[in-house]
Amino acid sequence: MNIEDCFYLGKIVRKYSFNGELLIKLDTDQPELYENLEAVFINYRNTFMPFFIESSQFHKSDLLRVQFEDVTTEAEADSLLKSNVYLPLEFLPKLEGNKFYFHEVIGFNMDDVNYGYVGTIISINDSTAQALFEVEKDGKEILIPLNDAFIVKVDRTKKTLLVNTPEGLIDLYL
Repeated sequence: MNIEDCFYLGKIVRKYSFNGELLIKLDTDQPELYENLEAVFINYRNTFMPFFIESSQFHKSDLLRVQFEDVTTEAEADSLLKSNVYLPLEFLPKLEGNKFYFHEVIGFNMDDVNYGYVGTIISINDSTAQALFEVEKDGKEILIPLNDAFIVKVDRTKKTLLVNTPEGLIDLYL
């Protein structure tokens, strides 16, 4: 399993007990989906490896308290603090309608209601205050704000995303 085949689930934020229990801050709107996991992947000492879960339960709603197999001491738990936790992509709940995961629409064609074919989505930049679709057309980059009000339809079968952008936005880039 590679990190590219996984999604970020959360981060180990602190120890819970003296016998190696840890608290994972989950980065999800649906934490209940992840209460009874059998294993997670952790980037541990520059190696992406599975950690098997002996027991888990919620602690203060958004923290998952876990006891990993083979992590039984405070020192072993210390070595995992601040580690990112991942799960394979197939564990992501399926989204329908106009909801999508960022990785899911990479490679989709983007069409605009008024403009027509915009280009191919090559990336989503979520490091800015407003996430942006990075679309390529004829070697030029077009940045479209990822705004629910702009998204008209996500067609997973045809791999297209239909948007309705403000007049003149696409023309700025061409």
